[in-house]
Amino acid sequence: MTRIALLGAGLIGREHAELLASHPEVEIAAVCDPSPEAASLAERLSVPHRTDYLAMLDEIRPDGAIVALPNQLHAPAAIACIERGVACLIEKPIAESVGAAAQICAAAERYDVPVLVGHQRRHSPDIRAAKQAIESGALGRLVGVNGMTMFDKPTDYFNMEWRRKAGGGVLLINLIHDIDVLRYLVGEIESIRAFTSNAQRGFEVEDTASISIRFVNGALGTFLISDNAVSPWAWEYTSGQALYHPAQPGPSLFLAGSKAALSVSDLYLWRHANEGEHWQHPLVREYRGAPGLPTYLAQLNHFLAVIRREEQPLISARDGRATLAATLAVARAAREDRTVTLSEMLEEDGTEE
Repeated sequence: MTRIALLGAGLIGREHAELLASHPEVEIAAVCDPSPEAASLAERLSVPHRTDYLAMLDEIRPDGAIVALPNQLHAPAAIACIERGVACLIEKPIAESVGAAAQICAAAERYDVPVLVGHQRRHSPDIRAAKQAIESGALGRLVGVNGMTMFDKPTDYFNMEWRRKAGGGVLLINLIHDIDVLRYLVGEIESIRAFTSNAQRGFEVEDTASISIRFVNGALGTFLISDNAVSPWAWEYTSGQALYHPAQPGPSLFLAGSKAALSVSDLYLWRHANEGEHWQHPLVREYRGAPGLPTYLAQLNHFLAVIRREEQPLISARDGRATLAATLAVARAAREDRTVTLSEMLEEDGTEE
């Protein structure tokens, strides 16, 4: 059995707890969170409850840890795990700033302890199938990508004040997942231009954003996101893999290359039937889907292999830092009304690669 400690028992932490409790190869070493809800969760699952993660790590010495604490605690908690040789899965974002993320990267590399960042979509069957289609050359050279995440959060979602303030909006909560998928499928981001709006709710934080992206490989992309619009166009719906949302099969991401185009999550590939055909010839459609485990179970299985040092993290700390930097670049590009490069975001912590 692999002994995993859970740091944080909020909404996503409780979901991790249920996954851990139901996995035949996992023992929950402890639930660590000072809240009464965490104590109740630990009691229900018949596992130890602790309130101080430093004391817990030294006392219980788990094989691995899931860090699902508030963002500003990600770096100190992850570094505490790393210094004790404990592999960790850090919920997104990897940290509250690029500089804090760099500290995690440095610690992981100094102590040679693996860190997996919880961008769960990379484990999803639709994203994995899309990646396979791209890597096989079926699309040819990627030219452009267009995507959407459009859904309507309920009014009471914003009863928590931090969700109405800068940093608590649709960019860091939701767009960061889309940015990670774009980096994974299309390639590294070179620069970003963006507009944001809070016109719908009037909160300090944005509720809608439109983004233009230049990728290092020359591909261009656009993305539209809002948490105040009714639509079926979001990975949470189209993949059928989200924990809290109904399945609405269809596409929300469109990739176009020199040989073919692919829509995700429905995974239809469109191409010409014969070489040499062009825009005046009809296209044929192929289904490129593939079976796979549910996303969160696949992520947990991968984390177990990472803990055992059998696999390298699919989303490393440096990967998580780059995704965070690109997401923060969206906010800066909109705020300063200019193009922002990924390199300038990474330069801020003095560790540009």
